[in-house]
Amino acid sequence: MAGKGTPATALLAKAGVAHRVHTYEHGRGAAYGLEAVEALGIDAGSVFKTLVAEVDGTLTVGVVPVSAMLDLKALAAAVGGKRAKMADVAVAERTTGYVAGGISPLGQRKRLPTVVDASAEHLVTMFCSGGRRGLEIELAPADLARLAQATFARIATT
Repeated sequence: MAGKGTPATALLAKAGVAHRVHTYEHGRGAAYGLEAVEALGIDAGSVFKTLVAEVDGTLTVGVVPVSAMLDLKALAAAVGGKRAKMADVAVAERTTGYVAGGISPLGQRKRLPTVVDASAEHLVTMFCSGGRRGLEIELAPADLARLAQATFARIATT
């Protein structure tokens, strides 16, 4: 089940967490999450994107549905901070070890505070990046939260 190795899939395999790996041909567009929805024929409400922000100067990960936007004020509040802004893409890539559009909340080079939008909690399974463009991991939200040491909070806005 680990698929072609990324740090995210290796972490899942090592932890013995039930998951499925889904691959698709990545195009040239920048809407990676919506591309996954279309290519895999899955509901947009179960596909989540991983975004890296800075909260009071600390890199922090927000995991939100691909059909929504990250509410930076809500993310800051969820981790006890005051101000948040999106992180520089190069900094996010260097810190996580993944390329933009393929950043996974799992297996990052440096463990960052992580918040998953509360809309994931009621799902049986959710999809998130597996660590590269065109690779999605399907797993239980509770497993993602446990492995990423994440909390759930309302951090998405439409």
